Amino acid sequence: MENNLAIHGGKPVRSTYLPYGKQYIDKNDIEAVVNVLNGKYLTTGPKIKEFEDKVAKYVGAKYAVAVSNGTAALHSACYAAGIKNGDEIITSPITFAASANCILYCGGKPIFADINPHTYNINPKEIEKKITNKTKAIIPVHFTGQSVNLDPILELARKYNLIVIEDAAHALGTKYKDKHIGSISHMTEFSFHPVKTITSGEGGVITTNSEKFYEKLILFRTHGITKNKDFMNNKDKGPWYYEQIDLGYNYRITDLQCALGISQLDKIDDFIKRRKELVNMYDEELSKIDGIIIQKEEEFSDTSRHLYIINLDLDKFIVGRKEIFEALLAENIGVNVHYLPVYLHPYYQKLGYKKGLCPIAEKLYKSIITLPLYPKMDDKDFSDVIKAVNKVLDYYRK
Repeated sequence: MENNLAIHGGKPVRSTYLPYGKQYIDKNDIEAVVNVLNGKYLTTGPKIKEFEDKVAKYVGAKYAVAVSNGTAALHSACYAAGIKNGDEIITSPITFAASANCILYCGGKPIFADINPHTYNINPKEIEKKITNKTKAIIPVHFTGQSVNLDPILELARKYNLIVIEDAAHALGTKYKDKHIGSISHMTEFSFHPVKTITSGEGGVITTNSEKFYEKLILFRTHGITKNKDFMNNKDKGPWYYEQIDLGYNYRITDLQCALGISQLDKIDDFIKRRKELVNMYDEELSKIDGIIIQKEEEFSDTSRHLYIINLDLDKFIVGRKEIFEALLAENIGVNVHYLPVYLHPYYQKLGYKKGLCPIAEKLYKSIITLPLYPKMDDKDFSDVIKAVNKVLDYYRK
């Protein structure tokens, strides 16, 4: 049987391709960037601190450090946490590879704890099973934007003297028990890739309430170089003088990116409102379709949803996920899959990680599909997605 329904069954639902995610850029965003282009600074200028302060105020944190991308933000946080060779850090397998790669960058070892089968977030009970005397930190991932259950994770951190670095790349605007993600744990990372809640083109931020972590983050993003006399060995060399006191990276962000980020942050409430509308519409329509399991939403999470994921009950269909995925693409619906469990990537397999580490995550991966979700989606776009899902699943239903 052919799986390309657009060929097999006539015209596709849509005549044009609908992406799974897309940025929203308006004239104010463009004007903000142009103003920087016409100004004095393209990088290391005043827009960076302005953006940092605006993000910190929005989430309710004391400090924010902006860097070149979300991966750089995770790496910087691991550095600030003091992760080194031999340290073990526990994280989720259902995430983008950067959540674990940042641990490897510092010489640590990622340890993967299985997920809750209903929310797809890391399970705190599974985290505790993986804690050893080598455990240094926990990196919980707010998958799809829904908050993990932070209280038991923070309790484990207090019990075992661990640092908590939240991977909130999906979760800017999400609240946990009425507190913004970014204001709660030791450090929190956000991403501003174009498909995220707001964008700066590329870019990332680490928020923290710790002055000690803040100072380390600032140092790390600029090669380990400082002009701060409090940290230099030679304090009276002159105003031009600086010293490299540690091995950092060039993780600087530009004023161009930060100007865009500032303008985008002005629209975040509207972005979140539309995302929530679409999620509610999806939940209502997809709950009527036999063979679809909807991600459970926890009461403690006021979620700014980044991704909308359906879990297919494959026992109801005559084909697997691959055929259904390809058929939706043929209908011009830009579906995706988030994510292959990190330790199943070939690089991690070479490091010695084996299949079977997190059976719930592995089972989930085989049956999930990400549907389009972004603020510029209109009701016609949404209707097309639902029509395509119904068309494809009805065609392949047993």
